Amino acid sequence: MDKKQVLMKQLKPYLPIGFDEMIADLLVTYTVRFAITNPRATKLGDYRAPMKGEKFHRISVNGNLNQYSFLITTLHEFAHLETYVTHGHKVKPHGEEWKKQYRERLWPAIQTGKLPKEIEQALMVSLTNTKASSCTDTQLSRVLRQFDKRPAHELILEELPNNAIFVLQGRQFRKGELRRTRFLCEEITTKRIYLVHALATVESINKEYEG
Repeated sequence: MDKKQVLMKQLKPYLPIGFDEMIADLLVTYTVRFAITNPRATKLGDYRAPMKGEKFHRISVNGNLNQYSFLITTLHEFAHLETYVTHGHKVKPHGEEWKKQYRERLWPAIQTGKLPKEIEQALMVSLTNTKASSCTDTQLSRVLRQFDKRPAHELILEELPNNAIFVLQGRQFRKGELRRTRFLCEEITTKRIYLVHALATVESINKEYEG
């Protein structure tokens, strides 16, 4: 079994059917250390350029992502790698050069016809209005989250009614008004107001705050 076949076997559990070869080809093409990591609250994936004296790039992707999020995040990070190979540190991390490279990575995935139609349509929109990530692309993020396997008690914040009480990172909040892509939420114990993303995964405790 050659290197590509080994990589395809290792990647298969994390990717949609039919995409293991696409990602394995990228891993064979570039000198890159690819890590599947424990969940990170602040990011889905990460790219690091070679350090001084090194030849290899580093890419990490959260291992708890659903298969479609894992695929798109991986393509996102390889777009960073390819942008660096071409431009080095001369361009912005999510500038026009990266956006162009990201679109070139997304298009073959769309063309396979193997993605769910709702994801395919959301990606087509992304091709014309590329955001820095699937997290900042709210509509794409919303579509991708439909494929998450969440425990029954976990909900997306925007699914809760106003004034509902929810738990986020062990703290209780009351959901308030929407401001663009985030809700004004009051922490129950401190009365402080926080902006929480509409697509944050929260735990509902099924009651309303009487304040």
